[in-house]
Amino acid sequence: MSILETAFNNRNKKQNKVEATKILKLPMDVHSKLQEISAAGYEGLAKEDSAYFLKCFGLFDKKEDFMLRVRIPIGQLNNEQAIRIGEVAKKYGDDYIDLTTRMQIELRYLQIEDIATVLEALNEVGISTFQTGVDNPRNTVADPLEGLAFDNIIDVSPIVAKLQSMVIENPEWISVLPRKFNTGILGSMSNSCNIFGHDCCFVLANKEGEFGFNVYLGARVGIQAQDANVFVSVDEVPSFYLALLETFKTFGYRDNRNKNRLYFLLKDVGITALIDEVKKRANQEFNTAGQTLVQSQNIALGANKVLQRNGQYANKVIIPSGIFSGTDLIELAESAKSFGSGDLRLTYDQNIYVVNIDKSALENFESSNIYKKYAQYNNIYFNDMIACAGTKTCSFGVIPNKPDAIAMANFLKSEVAIESGVVRMNWSACPKGCGVHGIADIGLEGCKAKDEEGNKVDGVHIFMGGKITRTATEAKLFHKTLPITEAKYHIKYLLEVYAEFKERGETFETFESRYFSANYSYQALSFFTKINYILNDKLDLDIHFKLEKEPKTYKKENLEIFDFGLKLFKLLTNEKRYVAVENFEPVLVQARKITRDEVTSLNPNVPKKLSEVIYMMTDNNKKTRAAVFSELLLALKGV
Repeated sequence: MSILETAFNNRNKKQNKVEATKILKLPMDVHSKLQEISAAGYEGLAKEDSAYFLKCFGLFDKKEDFMLRVRIPIGQLNNEQAIRIGEVAKKYGDDYIDLTTRMQIELRYLQIEDIATVLEALNEVGISTFQTGVDNPRNTVADPLEGLAFDNIIDVSPIVAKLQSMVIENPEWISVLPRKFNTGILGSMSNSCNIFGHDCCFVLANKEGEFGFNVYLGARVGIQAQDANVFVSVDEVPSFYLALLETFKTFGYRDNRNKNRLYFLLKDVGITALIDEVKKRANQEFNTAGQTLVQSQNIALGANKVLQRNGQYANKVIIPSGIFSGTDLIELAESAKSFGSGDLRLTYDQNIYVVNIDKSALENFESSNIYKKYAQYNNIYFNDMIACAGTKTCSFGVIPNKPDAIAMANFLKSEVAIESGVVRMNWSACPKGCGVHGIADIGLEGCKAKDEEGNKVDGVHIFMGGKITRTATEAKLFHKTLPITEAKYHIKYLLEVYAEFKERGETFETFESRYFSANYSYQALSFFTKINYILNDKLDLDIHFKLEKEPKTYKKENLEIFDFGLKLFKLLTNEKRYVAVENFEPVLVQARKITRDEVTSLNPNVPKKLSEVIYMMTDNNKKTRAAVFSELLLALKGV
């Protein structure tokens, strides 16, 4: 018995309820009856159809209406398709559109009686909604400027079309996987689609002079894909992909849906065993990995105008939190047609590129009403922001999310003016992580928090330091459970440091590694933002505790605490806590009594509780001096 068979047998002694539902009927049988379902309304909708089968075709029952997920392969929309989606949204979906992180479009507020009509209208212009939900291969993502950008080496459109015809348009593949399966393929040198964040990632590489793809497998929320040590040529991608899906279909787990993604199978059997099975099913050997060519950032990241290699331009329209409308999509498509080819490209960060604009028409396009409407969002706080649905349209959401993201970006824009640079700020409304907060420079995960009066309010966990490099580092928890009304100040003080000390053109991702991670523990940075919030926003003292451009780097948290304490004492009292300090240990030269309320006695504007915290940080007795910042953060509650 093989390793995969053993793992499968160990995990599949009992199947989950969804697997039991799948055997009730074929998905295509449900699809063929959509006209009847639309005519009969909710009375013609079987429970299993609503719970599962309609989701195979992108239809999600929201009890009062439906959400429809529209598949846009690698985010490419021609002019006719864009206008048709806009018309459908206007007529049937309350003129509302969501742009998603899989380069797709979601239509909402559809009535059951209109479902068949809507799908037929989309199908007329070559748009499918097949396999956009539940246990299917989801929409494939790629560089939104693939085929156009200077750094694009392999045009992946023909490859994706092949995969689409093999799997997506093949009824035999609908609903046969144990769990959803995300795919990314990147033929460009810049990471413009979070390429390491999918179940299967084909990443631009070079092997002995041949351009192709290194394969990375097994990403999920909180975990980036691992190197499979496989190189596939352009021609080998379809056979590898089909064999991989066959392997996952055959050996993937079907018991606990929370642990059924490809990641869990890989965790149990190992990458080598899985790849051996893929080779066996493909009936071919694949080369070992070549040199991965993908850079850390998207070369066009943060830029609203990109020169294409054909001499024309792509212009990025920033759609805050991906909230769009059918009316605006139609107007944007018509404007794109007036000044260029009319084609649109959706991005994984919920924005839209208008591509193939002639240089001579660029100024006129930027003077159009639709472009000017969204030009106000063309700044670092909106350019690369992502936010998932939130409580308004998602049953899993804990906070509204999209409005919170927009409000935060507007606040930061007014408080910290940064003309150049890149800050990737991603919002997820719950731990499911649909807003991909785990790989953001600054990530926010929705939760419930308590305000100072003890009332339950909308809150966030703040993460920092996510990397979309080839090593794809997940962000670390920076602050846990803060009311959103407070969280914005913590982020403000981080960005003030970035604005002051960043090098020319430096992204926050690079800055975080060079400055924050190199010089301070995350615990120290948490304290830094907290103390500034207290001093300036709660106590209104207008006293800013600042970090240094070239700080001393301490290897131990207790030394960071002591250093911060000395600086705070001097800042608040204009006196030195100790006359001399040797080897970071206090040496009392001037004999005087040190009390816990010393700061308060020297500066009456400082509350006694804060004075006690600074005493804890600078206590002459090492045994009673605070040793961890978490102790101080706890002590600062209520100040």
